[in-house]
Amino acid sequence: MFRPEFPNPQFRREHWVNLNGTWSFALDVEDNGVDKRYFEKAAFDGSIEVPFCPESKLSGVAHTDFINACWYAREIEIPATAMTGRVMLHFGAVDYEATVYVNGKRAGAHKGGYTPFALDITALVSEGKNTLVVHARDNTRDPMIPSGKQSAKTASYGCYYTRTTGIWQTVWMEFVPQAYIKSFRFLPDIHNGCVTVEAEVEGEGALSAAVAFRGNYMAYGARFTKGGRVTFSMKLKELHLWDVGCGNLYDVELTFGSDKVYTYFGMREIRIDGRRVLLNGRSVYQRLVLDQGFYPDGIYTAPDEAALIKDIELSLAAGFNGARLHEKVFEPLFLYHADRLGYLVWGEYPNWGLDHTDIRAFFSFYPEWAEEIARDFNHPAIVGWCPFNETWNLKGHRQCDEVLRAAYDMTKALDPTRPVIDTSGNCHVVTDIYDVHNYHQDPALLREKFSTLGEGVLWDPNVVHKNAVHPQAVEWDGKQPLFVSEYGGIRWSKLDGWGYGNAPKTEEEFKERYKGLTEALMENPYFFGFCYTQLYDVEQEQNGLYTYEREPKFDMEFFKKVNGQPAAIERDL
Repeated sequence: MFRPEFPNPQFRREHWVNLNGTWSFALDVEDNGVDKRYFEKAAFDGSIEVPFCPESKLSGVAHTDFINACWYAREIEIPATAMTGRVMLHFGAVDYEATVYVNGKRAGAHKGGYTPFALDITALVSEGKNTLVVHARDNTRDPMIPSGKQSAKTASYGCYYTRTTGIWQTVWMEFVPQAYIKSFRFLPDIHNGCVTVEAEVEGEGALSAAVAFRGNYMAYGARFTKGGRVTFSMKLKELHLWDVGCGNLYDVELTFGSDKVYTYFGMREIRIDGRRVLLNGRSVYQRLVLDQGFYPDGIYTAPDEAALIKDIELSLAAGFNGARLHEKVFEPLFLYHADRLGYLVWGEYPNWGLDHTDIRAFFSFYPEWAEEIARDFNHPAIVGWCPFNETWNLKGHRQCDEVLRAAYDMTKALDPTRPVIDTSGNCHVVTDIYDVHNYHQDPALLREKFSTLGEGVLWDPNVVHKNAVHPQAVEWDGKQPLFVSEYGGIRWSKLDGWGYGNAPKTEEEFKERYKGLTEALMENPYFFGFCYTQLYDVEQEQNGLYTYEREPKFDMEFFKKVNGQPAAIERDL
């Protein structure tokens, strides 16, 4: 079976059934399957390997043209013991709109192609064999549907890639008791050596948490509740900080009646101090790389867990300490390994494809963004949120500032513990961190243009002010943290690939350019970090340090040495 592992180590129960594997499948070109009552079928003529999207080779379908709708079906087996409790059906992600039917009856629906959803199907199933049908609808060209880097043209082009439709993350069932744990989050306090548990439960009883670190007892807490929300704090016997390259994780066993969930948390703090972003009270330069989360045979879905781990290891081998997880919500299993390895990541939303010039875009955006923050709140590796990326003018209309303002306010309300960038690259409305994207290829020019930061002038080539003294500059108050969150993108390919600027003619020229650009940023005391574009090639975009197949283009020791130099802002300001 493909992808047999449990998909979310932060919320693991012992009793679960993996539903990945071969399902029957049908394209619905006219999107009229509901009228034809496909939901009553037990099987379709075609087949597909779940959890791979039908555009991918690993799915066995490999249909790369537009898919407005498609259908899945399979049998599920319900044991008699499950009928005394609840049968929960989980989907890691279905792009974009999913409607689920069990034994011909509608079980529920979900909008949002990147976040999980669960349905209580107890009332629709019986002991033995049952039929599960999923209807997925996706219109990549709809301006109210976010699609990230999925191409709105028939073929891939530039920095847009093959589309993903339908199920692309694990599907599974859990058998839980009548009273069970619905959600929880951890609030670490490194200064007082304690952690607060906030949970939501269904039913009456005592919720308890047993905490251990590497097998040793650390804390225990419990609180009785009549149902709904419950909160309590625990003092830890020992404080072990989560840090870069040191993913100290506390194991937790949550118990509520006969329901038991295994999870973990990390003790760390992210805080802004003037122009510095502090991790556990010290300035840590964020040496990040852009990770798009695409795979040659699986597109959005890694072929196996090892591929997820490998991407982090490749980044570390090149001297990066983290990544922008770009224009995609990465699966929880990737984030678990980032947590485990002490790998810094920024959580983003795939806003491209969404018309951010229209106030209605907020109402397409906010339910799924809230689900992403709720799903990923407990990951210590996530050091910031970025709901929008490069909100360019569209068809002569500028961005709707109120969409970005509302996104920022909403994010801070849902998670006050992390910094938020409203829109990475341009054009900021309200933000904790001022970031810019700069793909100029001349290191001397980059160094010169950023030398005016002490005068309160920030060079931003994406912002042009006519008749201004500095036409490609914005006024900067000198107080906010600064971040060059995209740079480089140096083309290097034997193919006629797409990339930024002029391609170097030799490997030595490539390395000198990389070194010059990177040192121009690291030696500038105003920047707290950089993000190089990008870790690996994606389809026709040929500007990775690795190929799309994850083969190194160069000796990574060179990049590790350049990236490992001390940055100016890590010293006392």
